[in-house]
Amino acid sequence: MILRSQLISDEQLAEQVSLALQEDIGDGDVTASFIPVTKTITADLFCRENATLCGLDWFNLAFKQLDPAIKISWQAKDGDAIKPDQIVCTLTGSAQTILTGERTAINFLQTLSGTATQTRVYVDAISDTNARILDTRKTIPGLRLAQKYAVNCGGGSNHRIGLYDMILIKENHIGAAGSIKEAVKQARLKMPQHELPIEVEVETLDELHQALDAGVKRVLLDNMSNDTLIEAVKINQQFSKDNNTEAAKLEASGNVSLHTINGIAKTGVDYISIGALTKHLTAVDFSLRFRNS
Repeated sequence: MILRSQLISDEQLAEQVSLALQEDIGDGDVTASFIPVTKTITADLFCRENATLCGLDWFNLAFKQLDPAIKISWQAKDGDAIKPDQIVCTLTGSAQTILTGERTAINFLQTLSGTATQTRVYVDAISDTNARILDTRKTIPGLRLAQKYAVNCGGGSNHRIGLYDMILIKENHIGAAGSIKEAVKQARLKMPQHELPIEVEVETLDELHQALDAGVKRVLLDNMSNDTLIEAVKINQQFSKDNNTEAAKLEASGNVSLHTINGIAKTGVDYISIGALTKHLTAVDFSLRFRNS
């Protein structure tokens, strides 16, 4: 699992949390203002279901930006499996601050844990294969880096972060360029291959041949049946053997579900990319309970 700081800087994290707090608090928490400022409490955060935890840094900062004196003691860490009714962490400090920051902190935690949990389910579903689960760019606006970190916490891997760190030539790029060969040629002229990786999306085995002939080392196999994927793997291996070159990495995408993923993985592809990891997630149910004073 990568470190949070490898994807998201402290400055980016602080900005995300600050914007979320401002969105919720606005000019002030008018309800919590009735609580005496001197009132201190201890509260426990519970999880109500089986989940993979993610989002500690966001949760912590939501309170720390409001009051650095808030103390948070965690009983689990990002990437850990948590169970129903498990105490995940304990908070001590100003009752007013904890009431004000509670929803923003839990919103981050429930969303990122939802992403991590969804990813873990898919990763476990193909644990008997060598394929790896990848995310996509189908993320919540403003939370892409956070969700990609959550995918890692769930045991998955990251595809490209955005439009700037990989050349991914898709159907419309090919149509605009005229052919796969020409699209790859123009991409290399514009951005030499050693600077950024190039991946080409193909929909047929003929297009796979064209991509391999163009020297592409990563191919996205879009919406192919398992039988076609098996044939694609054979073609790729034979091309590698015939040309005495390293085989291209093959990525399957499209119509992936928990019912189909193990069969897809067993075709021999290297990667399976799944938009559902970040766009079909279900938030994990957390509850903060004040202890009796």
